[in-house]
Amino acid sequence: MSIPVVDFGDYSLDKHDVTDERLQELSQMLGAAFTDFGFVFLKNTGITREEVENAMAVGLKFFLQPDDMKKPFSRGTFPVGPNHGWVSAEAERLNPLRPGDLKESFNISSLHPDIKWPLSVSNFEKTQVSFFQRCKELSLRVLRVLAQSVGVDPDVFLNAHKSIGTSKNGSALRCLYYSPVNSDKVKENQVRCGEHTDYGSLTLLFQSSEGLQVLTHSGEFISVPCIPDAVLVNIADLMQRWTSDQFVSVVRLLPPAGDSSTRQSLAFFAQPDDDALITCCDGSNKYPPIRSRDHYMERYSVTYGKTHLH
Repeated sequence: MSIPVVDFGDYSLDKHDVTDERLQELSQMLGAAFTDFGFVFLKNTGITREEVENAMAVGLKFFLQPDDMKKPFSRGTFPVGPNHGWVSAEAERLNPLRPGDLKESFNISSLHPDIKWPLSVSNFEKTQVSFFQRCKELSLRVLRVLAQSVGVDPDVFLNAHKSIGTSKNGSALRCLYYSPVNSDKVKENQVRCGEHTDYGSLTLLFQSSEGLQVLTHSGEFISVPCIPDAVLVNIADLMQRWTSDQFVSVVRLLPPAGDSSTRQSLAFFAQPDDDALITCCDGSNKYPPIRSRDHYMERYSVTYGKTHLH
């Protein structure tokens, strides 16, 4: 399997709009990729390598601090953004049958003015908020293309994502850090990131190196390359449901690769607004309608054994 690479330059963030002809071409290419693979690499999106590197750099400075300096920013301590903040190593199990994942993250899910930010890392807030906004805008452009792909009015998707960055929406930018793995200390069946599909509409993934694996239709995990200056975009569960399985949400895995080096990634998870009612956009009854928040809480409670968000 070779994940398609699509040039998004005609609708990059540097452009005000896209012509109808090019929008149709993009919709055909992305539609085919998400139907056949569930993934696509987008190049020339307008998000630069410098922006990605800056976001990773301030994230790394935060992660390399002692835990007692990170704990005040722990996820679950912000009333206005319960998913916002630091997640310690092994705190998550994306596959509940495995030990805790060998990764840390800092989640940016709320831009509320009352959110606290680490002051020990210069420009942390400015850099992460800017990158969050850039990912939000790119996600909305991809959603517009996807609407064209499935033949619905763009507002069907866009109106369901109006509240990204507020307490009414679960979208999040995750700055992820995978420290070097000591194979002698890894627990049985422990991985860096367990098998999972994403919850919402789509995910933008910026990688510093290879390591990610995805499950093919034939049931085999294959390695995903790291393409410089390209973002890996994948379909998530609610979009698969929304499109009556036309677009496919693919299982991902990040094995430990014993004694491996540091790995970083930035993942932006675009989620419909909490009150958005997700119904099959082809008019079928393949899946019953569900509120975005209800779907999110069901998935979250399975992964973490908790239901405190929102």
